[in-house]
Amino acid sequence: MKPNDLIRSRVLQYLSAIGAGTAADIAALYADNATVEDPVGSEIRTGRMAIEEFYGALSGADCDAELLTLRVAGHTAAFGFRVTTRTPDQVIVVEPIDIMTFDDDAQITSMRAIWGPDDLTIKNR
Repeated sequence: MKPNDLIRSRVLQYLSAIGAGTAADIAALYADNATVEDPVGSEIRTGRMAIEEFYGALSGADCDAELLTLRVAGHTAAFGFRVTTRTPDQVIVVEPIDIMTFDDDAQITSMRAIWGPDDLTIKNR
């Protein structure tokens, strides 16, 4: 598989894990000393354990992630996507743009999520 195809595949695995996986499934896509900054300007989490703890907020959530656009160049991917989370009372939709870097094995080495309050909608059920 070509490097760009491998990175595209990893992005799709990431989005699938957000929707149907566990925090451990998501963290396993990252290199050992990877970093996550979500959203940009927040605390940077370093290492798989901190990353798994961060994604723990998704555990048990009724959510799905839909890819809207994806660009890959070299060891970097930028992609826009939509995450829809349903609770008994609300539907929460956020549309971030993530920038990820990858190592030669397509493990994620860094992720920066660009989004703010204008990219989030909450509707009552």
